[in-house]
Amino acid sequence: MATDKSNLQLVVNGILNENPIFRLVLSMCPAVGISTTVMNGIMLGVAVLFVQVFSSCTISLVKNWIHPRIRIPTYTLTIATWVTVIDMVLAAYLPEAYAKMGIFVKLIVAFAIITMRLEMFASKENLTHSFWDGVGMGLGFMVGMMAIGFVRELLGLGTILGYDVLGFRPLLFFILPLAGFFCVGLMMGFFNYIETRYKRVKQG
Repeated sequence: MATDKSNLQLVVNGILNENPIFRLVLSMCPAVGISTTVMNGIMLGVAVLFVQVFSSCTISLVKNWIHPRIRIPTYTLTIATWVTVIDMVLAAYLPEAYAKMGIFVKLIVAFAIITMRLEMFASKENLTHSFWDGVGMGLGFMVGMMAIGFVRELLGLGTILGYDVLGFRPLLFFILPLAGFFCVGLMMGFFNYIETRYKRVKQG
């Protein structure tokens, strides 16, 4: 059974060391396409967190009954089941948010980060470890989306969470799809720079 320390390490690993967007460079489609505001990042991040955690737990529970030849289709069906659940919940209780995210909620089925964690982690680990790994990877995706959304919303619209903080729109370029690639690239570079400096300081 996992200790509190190992559980914390799994969460931190998903947020920092193996961040889906800034470190593993996975699920770039939503990172570029929908991260125009902080709220968009939060909403899609919550949906991915839900699907990641429940899919990881499901595969961990049934891993001994999955034939190796059908493991990928099994992962896909599992993810699709939980995506359907969150899709219906959002459509029923948060229709405005659901309308903004549109097709991206359904595309969670194809997000590489979820399938990868099922193959690399949940299919080999126990339920406790799989749960916390799912939490870490889901939070890592959400943090990445929120960070990108913060930069693009502030610089593109002059707002944060819809509240006007600058009084004008500095650079409308940042709300265009092309700016998504630009922001992700810069933030990945910054993320790697901080990590490199930290390792150098740690090594003395």
